[in-house]
Amino acid sequence: MRTPFYLDDPDAVNDAAELMAEYGVMAAAEASARANRSRDKGNIIHFCRWRQIVRLVEWMEDAEAERTVH
Repeated sequence: MRTPFYLDDPDAVNDAAELMAEYGVMAAAEASARANRSRDKGNIIHFCRWRQIVRLVEWMEDAEAERTVH
């Protein structure tokens, strides 16, 4: 079971879905890369936002895997 996380930005769900549509299984890696770029630029707010999106993408991917296929 994954640790729950707090999502304070509803737009993050849209960003996560767009990343998943564009990057597929590499969506979490892309979000992580964006977080790292933000950190390198000293933008802690965007760093934290993209890290939350990484967690959200991973959660969404797990949620897909746990569904029953008929």
